[in-house]
Amino acid sequence: MFVIAAGVYLVVNGTERIPIQAAAPKPAPTPIVTAPPVLVAALDGPLPAKSTLTTLLRDAMGDPGIGGKVAGTVIDTETGQTLFDEGSTTALTPASTTKVVTGAAALASIGADVTFATTVVQTAPGKIVLVGGGDPTLAGPKADPRDHYPRAASLQTLASRTAKALKAAGVKSVTLSYDASLFQGPVTAPGWKPTYVPEGSASPVTALAIDEGRVVPRQDAPRSANPPADASRAFGDLLAKYGIKVGKTIKPVKAAQPGQELARVESAPVYALVERMLTESDNDLAEALGRHVAIAEKQPHTYAGQAKAYRAVLTRLGVTQGVEVHDGSGLSTANKITPAALAKLVALGASPQHPQLHSLISGMPVAGFTGTLHGRYGDGDSKAGAGLVRAKTGTLDGVNTLTGLVHTADGRLLSFAFMANGVTDPGKTVKALDRLATLVSRAA
Repeated sequence: MFVIAAGVYLVVNGTERIPIQAAAPKPAPTPIVTAPPVLVAALDGPLPAKSTLTTLLRDAMGDPGIGGKVAGTVIDTETGQTLFDEGSTTALTPASTTKVVTGAAALASIGADVTFATTVVQTAPGKIVLVGGGDPTLAGPKADPRDHYPRAASLQTLASRTAKALKAAGVKSVTLSYDASLFQGPVTAPGWKPTYVPEGSASPVTALAIDEGRVVPRQDAPRSANPPADASRAFGDLLAKYGIKVGKTIKPVKAAQPGQELARVESAPVYALVERMLTESDNDLAEALGRHVAIAEKQPHTYAGQAKAYRAVLTRLGVTQGVEVHDGSGLSTANKITPAALAKLVALGASPQHPQLHSLISGMPVAGFTGTLHGRYGDGDSKAGAGLVRAKTGTLDGVNTLTGLVHTADGRLLSFAFMANGVTDPGKTVKALDRLATLVSRAA
C-alpha cells in the first residue's frame, strides 16, 4: 500500500481520503547494524576464547528442539585454527550446502570470467543446428531477461541474429535440428527422489534449455519433460516471426557437424552465476555448473565424471577429506559432507590467497535481508545476527544445515558449519541453527 500525508488528509492508494488532525512526527530511524566487508584485509581482532565459545555453542547444540544428529565447527579464517569442534569430521547429508562445494569447484576449475555460449551453426545450405552450451539461464520468449541478476542471455536475441545472418546469405527457409550432447548420461542424479522433477525442485539436467526447464518462467512447476526439444520448438517459432520458414520436423542430432557459426549468445560470467546459485539456492544452475566442472577437468560429462572432477579440484584446494557428492545442488540424499570441509571451503573463499573464490562469499545470503535468509533472523535469540551472518542454507526432509562466516564483536573473521540430520521439527531446528551462527557473531 502506498501512503502519503497531504494537508490534513491521509491519501491511501491515491483515492481514499481520510481526515486527520496532523501528520504525526516520524520517529528517528533505527540504525541497522551490519558486518564489516568480508573481502578486505583482516581487522586483526583477537581470537575469541575457545573455552567460552565452546561452552556457549555446546549448550546451544544441546537444545532439544534441534533433534536428530547434530555436528558443527568454527574456524578462524586467517590461521585455519579450529575454535570449536563438535563432531566436525562426521559426514552428514548436507542438502543445499552442497552448493558451496559446487561454487568453489566451478570458480577454481572453470574460471570466474568464463561464459557459456548457445550457438547456431549452419552444417549445409538451408540446414541449421541449435547447439546447447549448458546455460540453463537462457531466457525463452515468455521471459524477461531482466527478471534475474545477472541478466540472462535471450533466445529471442539468438533468433534475431540468426535470421539476420540467414537473410544476408539469401536463405529464407531452413531445416532446424538441435544438439544437446554437451551434457551426457542420466538427466537426474543418484539419490534424487522421483518427485523432484514433477514437483518442480529441478529440471532434467540437459545442455539445452530455456528458463531452467520451466514451462512458465519463474514458476517452479510444471517442468519440461524434454527441455532441449521444447527450447528448439520455441526457437523455431521465433525464427518464423523473423521471416525464416522452418521445417515442421525438428530432430536432435548427436553432435553438430562442423559448420559455419551464424549466431551466438553468452551467459553471464561464472562468478555471477555462482553468486546467483548461492543467493537463490538455484538447483538447476548448480547442476549445470557441476557438469561444466567435469568438462573443465576433462572428465566424462556425466554425474560420475562430475564427482571425479570435484575430487580433483578440491584436492588442489587442499580439501582432501570429508566430501562425497553425487550432484551439484544437494538434492541427492546420497551426498555426505563434514562440517570441517564446509567451514574450510568457506574460509578459503574469504582468503586473500584465493581471490578466484571470492564470489563464494559475496553470493552468500545475508541474514534477514537476502536470498534464503531473507525471512530469518527476525526475532528471538537470532535477531542480533541480522545483517551480520552470511551463510548458505540447506533443507531436505529431515535435514537442516547452515554454513557461512561472520565477524566477531572484536572484528575477527570466522567461518562455521552447523549440520542437523534426522530432524523431526524443522522450524525449531532452523531457529536453533540461526542461534548458533548468532552466538559466533557475538563471540569475544
